[in-house]
Amino acid sequence: MPEQQSLESDLTAVARLLGRQPSGEFVVVVRDPNGAPIVIRNCPFLHDGTPMPTLFWLCDLELNRRVSTLEAEGGVRRAQAEVPRDDIEDAHRRYSALRNTFIDDSGSGPRPSGGVAGTRTGVKCLHAHFAWHLAGGDDAVGRWVEMNLPD
Repeated sequence: MPEQQSLESDLTAVARLLGRQPSGEFVVVVRDPNGAPIVIRNCPFLHDGTPMPTLFWLCDLELNRRVSTLEAEGGVRRAQAEVPRDDIEDAHRRYSALRNTFIDDSGSGPRPSGGVAGTRTGVKCLHAHFAWHLAGGDDAVGRWVEMNLPD
């Protein structure tokens, strides 16, 4: 039963961090030294069956604030200009392939598509790239975010 208690405490913690109940199943894949969730891996479908393209979600409040500041200062445009296009496209392909490993091929409805944050090209969301990077993904944009995070 300790495993169930852990799942319940993760659900409570993630709901608090998101400011709402999660809309789908998830697993905490990165934690801070105290065990609090930093990054979750989402199920590719929400509870109602809607496709969820964003596999990794940054839920740590302080990191979210810092990434939001970077985005507000033009970070998306800067990352797109500074990270080689081939590296970005490769990250999208690998992210999509990884997400697809969590999808049962027997389903007949719509499937999540695109790469990081559901896009196929360019940079859409620094939070999603950084979350995947923190979770161990080889993401050049996520590395760029880490190097450019404001205090």
